[in-house]
Amino acid sequence: MSRTGFHERRRTERMRDPEFRAEYERARSEIEQIDSVVRSLDQLRENTGTSKTDLARRIGRNPSSIRRLFTARSNPELRLVVQIANDLDADIIVVPRRKKRDRRLRSDERANATAA
Repeated sequence: MSRTGFHERRRTERMRDPEFRAEYERARSEIEQIDSVVRSLDQLRENTGTSKTDLARRIGRNPSSIRRLFTARSNPELRLVVQIANDLDADIIVVPRRKKRDRRLRSDERANATAA
């Protein structure tokens, strides 16, 4: 299908709406972050020589669900992500974004200056 199909034209049209664009970008960011975590876990699994089936057995999951997790776009439960990380002797760490935090601090400083 060409890139100028109905869905592409519709998305382009809707992206002109700032509210839609903001929600689209937020959802896209979430999906990219989830995909990044899953790809990292899959790479770690491969590096340890663990098969998807063995991993599934060790964490008490159905092997087909683990195969799907690593081969299809999905939104895994955090509990599953933690189980996989634990089995692979890894930690899930949330790292604050420096840029956004700085932005929030600056807006708080402006609000405080205005209030004073």
